[in-house]
Amino acid sequence: MDEAQIFQAVQRMQDYIETNLTQKITLKELANAAGYSPWHAARLFKEVVGKAPFEYIRALRLTRAALLLRDGEMKIVDVAMDFVFDSHEGFTRAFSREFGMAPSKYGRQTPPIKLFMPQKVFDTYQSMRKGEKKMSDKNETKTVFVQVIERPARKLLLKRGVKATEYFGYCEEVGCEIWSVLTSVKEALYEPIGMWLPDHLIREGTSQYVQGVEVPLNYANVIPEGYELIELPPCTMMVFQGEPYDDADFMAEIGSIWEHVKRFDPTVYGYQWAPQAAPRFQLAPMGYRGYIEAYPVKPVNG
Repeated sequence: MDEAQIFQAVQRMQDYIETNLTQKITLKELANAAGYSPWHAARLFKEVVGKAPFEYIRALRLTRAALLLRDGEMKIVDVAMDFVFDSHEGFTRAFSREFGMAPSKYGRQTPPIKLFMPQKVFDTYQSMRKGEKKMSDKNETKTVFVQVIERPARKLLLKRGVKATEYFGYCEEVGCEIWSVLTSVKEALYEPIGMWLPDHLIREGTSQYVQGVEVPLNYANVIPEGYELIELPPCTMMVFQGEPYDDADFMAEIGSIWEHVKRFDPTVYGYQWAPQAAPRFQLAPMGYRGYIEAYPVKPVNG
């Protein structure tokens, strides 16, 4: 069995878990999805994912449960039953072990917590293999949509790196799990973003590239350890959005947008680049919507 077959088998198990998360799942069912014996399927899953199958299922169920409690949609006992926990007490114990607080307390306070947000392993495997090529190697002509948006005065909950100037360097410095905390922030104005900070927002000895989430000016919830809350003034952003793409091609799509921006003249829209006005940011690459990146601008005559 080659490496690609292993990753495909594990992703089939991940897909089965996702589809049946609110149902009882057996190892035999996962093995059938993988196409291997129960023992072999469980061993492959643990080797590739880093968690045993039922440890993975429990963590994923608890994360989905936490999001329902955060948004105030359901009672704790109903959430526990929906995610196949035998009792309210068993759910409370599992939730407390996973997130460091009881679900009742989390439902009241909804502080940022570290969610479990696994990647699809075969998609990631393909991306890594294709990522061996430079991002700019793929230069087909594609449509890029451009729009101008206004961001209000707001605060930014962020975690800084050390020297990182892009995503992969940032992950090496601070880990790749920051997104799971940012996604949990109930007060978020928009989805989490990766950012290149303007010079005046970079603290000495910290990175240009950071990850964060924008929140209202009156944000008063917990600031997780190692994170920081700063204020951002109103700004104008020019947003570039590529065409939908295969998720495994995300690096090429990023390079394609970067090349487009290099050639782009914002004065066509009556604006000029304003790199010190606000962080340039990227949204999480998702093939179905195209790669999206935004650059600060200001009116030509402003």
